[in-house]
Amino acid sequence: MAEAVPPEPYRRAMSGNLRGIGWMVLTGLCFVAVTGSVRYLGSDMAPVQAAFIRYVLGVALLLPVFLRLRPGERLSRRLGLHALRGVVHGMAVILWFYAMARIPIADVAALGFTAPIFTAIGAALFLGEKIRAHRLGAILIGFLGVLIILRPGIDEVSLGALAQLSAAPCFAASYLIAKRLTDTESSGTVVCYLSVVVTLMLLPPALFVWRTPTLTEWGWLTATAAFATLGHYTMTRAFHAAEITAVQPVMFLQLVWATLLGLAAFGETPDAWTWLGGAVVVASATYIARREALARRAAAGLSQQAR
Repeated sequence: MAEAVPPEPYRRAMSGNLRGIGWMVLTGLCFVAVTGSVRYLGSDMAPVQAAFIRYVLGVALLLPVFLRLRPGERLSRRLGLHALRGVVHGMAVILWFYAMARIPIADVAALGFTAPIFTAIGAALFLGEKIRAHRLGAILIGFLGVLIILRPGIDEVSLGALAQLSAAPCFAASYLIAKRLTDTESSGTVVCYLSVVVTLMLLPPALFVWRTPTLTEWGWLTATAAFATLGHYTMTRAFHAAEITAVQPVMFLQLVWATLLGLAAFGETPDAWTWLGGAVVVASATYIARREALARRAAAGLSQQAR
């Protein structure tokens, strides 16, 4: 007698979560490249101007994608959600640019990983997603790794750190809105509308502090726009394929990559606590990916036995 085959929706969910994890790994690599570009750019340019130029260039890069969209995709029926996401995300980007120029890369990455905590809670409260025990455990363990790195109460909290802490819930809100939009909108539509709305939001304050960028600054801002635009596209694909609480722990790997980048490119030597916390973060991300892979193999094995 053949064993029961897992329901088709369950098998689709497992497969989708694995695809989402893959897309999120690519997202992390893109965002670490953005981090390196902004860090190299330094603090000579006002954060709001740097963010504005990054998004103007992003819109230019996305123009071919927008033109390839079907007419129905170009004229979204959810303009309110797109506008809300753009405003919230724009605020987060300004805060992030400010923090990136003032505190070490590893600290920016570590503080940024408070966002998945807000995201997971918001997904449960507003999107109706179930936070399974192993996913919740992975998120909490990853957050513990962040606390090990920061050692709150020991080091003085700088303005850059406060800016990044403030950016985290804004990014979380943006991710949640993106997840809601992917229910009815294509990945290209979501990314294009985000770039346009954020650009319009940043225009007035950028003009107020504007100065002419140097050729070097234009080059690094172009690289920032390219990696960031690609990262938002792959992140949207991840959210479209998987539940948000399944892919968020994978973002913790950015902390390790960012730490290595800071060491190799900027001489920011991490201490033992940073490496210990990074190891905890990697363990949490690896665990969630392994659980999803094992679940998929189990479903495939039961299906073969039933034939």
